[in-house]
Amino acid sequence: MFEGQPQSEVEALMKANAEFRQLYHRHKELDKQVLDAELGVLPVDDVRLNKMKREKLAAKDRLTRMYDALHH
Repeated sequence: MFEGQPQSEVEALMKANAEFRQLYHRHKELDKQVLDAELGVLPVDDVRLNKMKREKLAAKDRLTRMYDALHH
């Protein structure tokens, strides 16, 4: 998710900020669920899949804003 940022900075932010840590884990969970749904491992309908994708994107946007606010 944070391809351009050092993993050590992301990990430090997760330790220091509970909201960031919670959102980070939620994003990873949604990422796995979306992948499983797209592979047919997790049976979900299109409405649910689109909702998961929107929630995942919203979490990523929020995480990126939080990271940028603390590193710029």
